Amino acid sequence: MNKRHALSTLAALVSFAALGSVAHAETPIKFQLDWRFEGPSALFLQPEAKGYFKAAGLDVTVDSGNGSGGTVTRVASGSYDMGFADMAALMEFHANNPDAPNKPVAVMMVYNNTPAAVMALKKSGITKPADLNGKKLGAPVFDAGRKAFPIFQKANNVANVAWTSMDPPLRETMLVRGDIDAITGFGFTSLLNLEARGVKASDVVMMNYADYGVKLYGNAIIASPKLIKENPAAVKAFLVAFTKGAKEVMANPAVAIESVKARDGIVNVPLETRRLQLAVDTVLATPDARKEGFGQVVPARLALMASQVSDAYNTKARIDPKAVWDGSMLPTAAELNVLPPAKK
Repeated sequence: MNKRHALSTLAALVSFAALGSVAHAETPIKFQLDWRFEGPSALFLQPEAKGYFKAAGLDVTVDSGNGSGGTVTRVASGSYDMGFADMAALMEFHANNPDAPNKPVAVMMVYNNTPAAVMALKKSGITKPADLNGKKLGAPVFDAGRKAFPIFQKANNVANVAWTSMDPPLRETMLVRGDIDAITGFGFTSLLNLEARGVKASDVVMMNYADYGVKLYGNAIIASPKLIKENPAAVKAFLVAFTKGAKEVMANPAVAIESVKARDGIVNVPLETRRLQLAVDTVLATPDARKEGFGQVVPARLALMASQVSDAYNTKARIDPKAVWDGSMLPTAAELNVLPPAKK
């Protein structure tokens, strides 16, 4: 009996050790979103909830954020390994911190077009960019649309605008009250925020930057160069698992939104489902994304964006487009074939 017990105990210890080694084999990755848990967060919360990251040998922690600039800074500091941030914010960090030792790099393009837009109420009489001449615009100082507005101005011959700054929660409120004539912001965020303040979508004029000559890339997945150097396989595994989840999210936003609800129980599910669908339609499954390929960038377009951002953001140094992008860890073409059928 003692011998049998000893063998049983030994077998249990071997099994426990094996399980421990498997658990230990999972690479921990701290991931920072660009904003709080909203509809588009499902792109990352879905693969986490479905176990795709874990199946890829990764122990991924997805945290909410408070702006792309903060995400870039936290990945640069080493607080996070990877993140989701506006490409323009990443470019700005590179150009203004040329000597930073750990400048993050974009490894997959997610929003093929910037979500930035100018929004006004129809009753203001603003219907086109030229109507913004001499008007009062409002946005937080760090808003991506506001920072890139000089590019929109140049493309559309807009002049003499005055800016009012405010905290993000006040932006749409001030527009509804008439304190300002128009705002900049992410279309899928500000439109729904205006609706929440009693404005009908049909009463909102939206000028998406991508529709008015501003072909900036939007948000990308970024990674620490330390992680890229030490474990490029982990970065690729993350991107493959993410892409698998993203395909499901874009195919059925109404189901995928449950992953957001699981992380934040007080989210308005119908509202966030609409926000996610708007993101799919306006920045994810766009004609440009279908032409260029999901996850990828066109070097000439990226170079033009780098030049435009250098000018608009008045950066300390010119932006080197080759320094901010590394597509060597992207999934295969078959794995990147995730966009839903084009709407007719």
